[in-house]
Amino acid sequence: MRAALPILLLLLAAPSSAQEAPAPAADEAATPTNKDALKYRSGLPVPRFASLRAGRAYMRAGPGKEYPVTWVFVRPGTPLEVVSEWNVWRKVKDADGTEGWMDRAMLHTDRTIQITKQTRELRARPDLSSPIVLRAEPGVVMRVTMCADRWCRVEGQGRSGYLLREHGFGVYPGEQIG
Repeated sequence: MRAALPILLLLLAAPSSAQEAPAPAADEAATPTNKDALKYRSGLPVPRFASLRAGRAYMRAGPGKEYPVTWVFVRPGTPLEVVSEWNVWRKVKDADGTEGWMDRAMLHTDRTIQITKQTRELRARPDLSSPIVLRAEPGVVMRVTMCADRWCRVEGQGRSGYLLREHGFGVYPGEQIG
């Protein structure tokens, strides 16, 4: 008889009750020229991946608290792609392609990956013929410890394994981590 493999469960970001607002002139914010816009730029490459630091973080329609909230993220560690910077604000994109602005204090440089599209198999070694050690459902977020070639070593809930990088959102093709 074959032993059942554990499956990680999913916790998603909850949409807020705020209404969808049209995006501000985001193209202008992507290449700011005034000193205030440049003041708190990180100096890190853009685009890049970051993870959600807070247990509750607001995504806004524009770079400022005067813009309406479009989403409320409630899962720390959720990977977000930083696509632009304006002062302390970072324009981010989630795994579903939703874009908005978030205060830099809500983001962390820790690397995570979110399982996409379907249940994915994690392997004991970076090899498709290696034994399956875990199955992870879409939306599961795991910490990335290293990536090389086609594989990333990931950890979550005390378990670890190798995942094909194209099975998740949070790492770029060919990016070396660790």
